[in-house]
Amino acid sequence: MNLRTPHPRGRYRKRVNVIALGLASIATALGLVALVLILVTTLLNGAAALRPSLFTELTPPPGAEGGLANALFGSLVLIFVAVLIGTPIGVLAGTYLAEYNTHPRLVGTVRFINDILLSAPSIVIGLFVYQVIVRPSGHFSGWAGAIALALILLPVVIHTTDETMQLIPLSLREAALALGAPKWRMITQVIYRAARAGILTGVLLGTARISGETAPLLFTALNNQYWSTDLSGPIANLPVVIFQFALSPYDSWHGLAWAGALLLSLLVLLVSIVARSLLREKAE
Repeated sequence: MNLRTPHPRGRYRKRVNVIALGLASIATALGLVALVLILVTTLLNGAAALRPSLFTELTPPPGAEGGLANALFGSLVLIFVAVLIGTPIGVLAGTYLAEYNTHPRLVGTVRFINDILLSAPSIVIGLFVYQVIVRPSGHFSGWAGAIALALILLPVVIHTTDETMQLIPLSLREAALALGAPKWRMITQVIYRAARAGILTGVLLGTARISGETAPLLFTALNNQYWSTDLSGPIANLPVVIFQFALSPYDSWHGLAWAGALLLSLLVLLVSIVARSLLREKAE
């Protein structure tokens, strides 16, 4: 056989590679086109509805003009409380998985369950919180909404903390322990300092994820047309306002819905940029 003649199996592999590469390129192009269309539509319609009153006026009654001040404030409060609840629990759980691996079966089970929660539909979490908190209390509340968002944030923080701390070189642990530092001090003063960028990135990515969640809030915080700081009752929030206004027959509400969607998109974009910057600094 001539050594210069390509082997039939080699030609077959090249054809398969070309076909697979072509299909992947087409899928990527379709995804990018859909993304660009969504972003451009949101930008054009949202920018047309942007005005200073969005940040100073409350959500209006049907057919009237108004703003999104109470919804913006309510969303910020819910996200802030959810991060306060979910971050410490997530960091501690991720620390246990990465540093206290004395029961491999237990650790493996926790990681498996956490991976399931990462991909669980948010509406399932909303129904769970509704059944556990809202229904026994007899009313919707901001606390229930914050807890639902915290449960969505939690697996992201756990996974990121676990993965980041596992990447820390073993030599750092050995050096700290060789100096006589107890394990808890080694973790808090050495491992956390080395992994802080990755942990913070996980918190930011989780925050970006919960910023636009609507389904769990429909079953927990619901909505409030007025300015409210009481988390024991329904509280206004941007995702639910967008959902309700988009389904309405009023043009003024449609404009507010587009403006709210643009603001949410910009918030997620800002958080994602900060997270990417932290990841880049960590890699360098």
